[in-house]
Amino acid sequence: MGFFSFFSKEKKETLDKGLEKTKESFFGKLTRAVAGKSKVDDEVLDSLEEVLVTSDVGVDTTLDIINRIEKRVARDKYVTTTELNGILRDEIASLLTENNTGDTEGFDIPQGKKPYVVMVVGVNGVGKTTTIGKLAYQYKKAGKKVYLGAADTFRAAAVEQLEIWAGRVGVPIVKQQMGSDPASVAFDTLSSAVANDADVVLIDTAGRLHNKKGLMDELSKIKRVMQKVVPDAPHDVMLVLDGSTGQNAYEQAKQFTLATDVTSMAITKLDGTAKGGVVIGISAQFRIPVRYIGLGEGMEDLQPFNRKAFVDSLFGDNKQ
Repeated sequence: MGFFSFFSKEKKETLDKGLEKTKESFFGKLTRAVAGKSKVDDEVLDSLEEVLVTSDVGVDTTLDIINRIEKRVARDKYVTTTELNGILRDEIASLLTENNTGDTEGFDIPQGKKPYVVMVVGVNGVGKTTTIGKLAYQYKKAGKKVYLGAADTFRAAAVEQLEIWAGRVGVPIVKQQMGSDPASVAFDTLSSAVANDADVVLIDTAGRLHNKKGLMDELSKIKRVMQKVVPDAPHDVMLVLDGSTGQNAYEQAKQFTLATDVTSMAITKLDGTAKGGVVIGISAQFRIPVRYIGLGEGMEDLQPFNRKAFVDSLFGDNKQ
């Protein structure tokens, strides 16, 4: 499927608007860094390194990008600062291509996975429950029968918020009393989903990081219990991160990838921040596909992450 076959003009406009603050901040810093310079030299590269780090691209990823540009400069002998934008764009695009298994084309589910079970993890406050609601909306819009499981039983607010989303989207939700065993909720959700021929099941989980072993044990138990109903569940363990937290998002990704087998990521709240560089750094550092990005509060504002569209919006549609 081609890029423009599913990435509509409206989605592109939302992405452009969502990355506006990041773009303005990044290129403002870049312009200041190369002011008065005509050639890309060590001083310019040092300034570029600072620009990338302060744009929340991350230290390791920044060093990788700088190393790539140094090789280009060494190969081409003379690179002007006016060419830097295009080179930087190329190297970031290459980096995203190397560290993702492929773009998510819409809200499809893999063949032969019914119900398709997604266990959603992440700390409280990152937009986890909202992301589940938006996913439910998109899957339903695509003609899928969706079930929600409220397995974050430690916070009454989490269950209530998920209930609101279930009502708003018009999909069933399975819940128990606050303090119930999360694995029991997951079991009931999958049992009900299978009995009612559901296509997609989205399971919310508690977002506590203060005890990594406790989190690991809990998520492992939820998985084991779900597999009694759907043997290969969950098909996706999606980590939700708040893009506006910058470096905190890296730490959360580190903790959760140590605690469980994260297979995809959703990065939220990119519209209100200049820290959109986290998408580049997290994708490169953890080598886990960024599947969705959140660009606003509306139900349509969760987008499949497309590397080409992201780079186009960040750098503008025309190469220098």
